[in-house]
Amino acid sequence: MAEYYEFVTVWRLDAPLEKVWEEIKHSEHWHEWWKGVLKVVELKPGDADGLGSIRRSTWKSALPYTLEFDLEVVRIEPPKILEARAFGELEGTGLWTLTAEDENTTRVRYDWKVKTTKSWMNYIAPLAKPFFRWNHDIIMGWGGDGLAKKLNCRLLEAKEG
Repeated sequence: MAEYYEFVTVWRLDAPLEKVWEEIKHSEHWHEWWKGVLKVVELKPGDADGLGSIRRSTWKSALPYTLEFDLEVVRIEPPKILEARAFGELEGTGLWTLTAEDENTTRVRYDWKVKTTKSWMNYIAPLAKPFFRWNHDIIMGWGGDGLAKKLNCRLLEAKEG
């Protein structure tokens, strides 16, 4: 039986909304700045904004395993909302919400609601679920740090909920 997970990540960066948006929306470049993203391959381009695009990403973690899953962009409202449907070794939805707190500060919230499809993960989930949550938090921490470095700005806040 698949295990269900809900994660919320918040990053605050001292960078303008448009610059943060450009990096988040171009997941095909995440591997350049996000430790943990091994590769992202575009399977389907989608429209001019990226709606309908499908990208396969491979992630490594702090724990000794990798995950590969596809993300299909199902909603895009530039430069504030990006929502994708995940399928493959994870199934569910990811929602990026970007808010300009002022002209140079951006709040990024990521809601990740997924279930695992790997049988070994589901088998050990009753004991390993806290470790999977910890692992997710580490990977998202890498993302916040990498994004700040890429944008040459400060990560003002990073929290997991």
